[in-house]
Amino acid sequence: MSDSPSAAPVVLDLWCELECPDCHRALSDIHALRARYGDRLEVRLRHFPLEKHKHAYAAAQAAEEAVVQGKGWPYIEAVLARTADLARAGEPLLVEVAGELGLDAEEFDTALIDGRHLLIVDADQAEGKAIGVTGTPTYVIGEERLDGGKSQEGLRARIEEIADRLLAGQD
Repeated sequence: MSDSPSAAPVVLDLWCELECPDCHRALSDIHALRARYGDRLEVRLRHFPLEKHKHAYAAAQAAEEAVVQGKGWPYIEAVLARTADLARAGEPLLVEVAGELGLDAEEFDTALIDGRHLLIVDADQAEGKAIGVTGTPTYVIGEERLDGGKSQEGLRARIEEIADRLLAGQD
């Protein structure tokens, strides 16, 4: 047992939308970052549904329902793996994925109808716009915003560089 409190994790906000193929490709970087940093890096999904993707807003609400039901990231990753299917099938796919993961699919359907998660999605989107997010994926770590919507080339290395600096500053 130690008398010193453990350092708070570095936070990486991932501004994402679940119909975005670029966000799907960004998952490999997220997996690598988690493997490298473990619980020293907290990855938070922030919703930024784009108008060009007609099912992104519903997908963001569904992701919040998955969080409530205890499987946020597994659901997010499962939907991102099927961005093309989501573009074709829409909301029925969101409910189907919930069922595949053993979540209460009926509750997902109800959540999409009653809009119980609208405020969270709207707040994320508004905050994203306020800090200059224009596309997805966009990462914010420390005070730096990195736009992965244009190119993801070199982003993971840049995130690691910032995370290492922030973690070293905690010592």
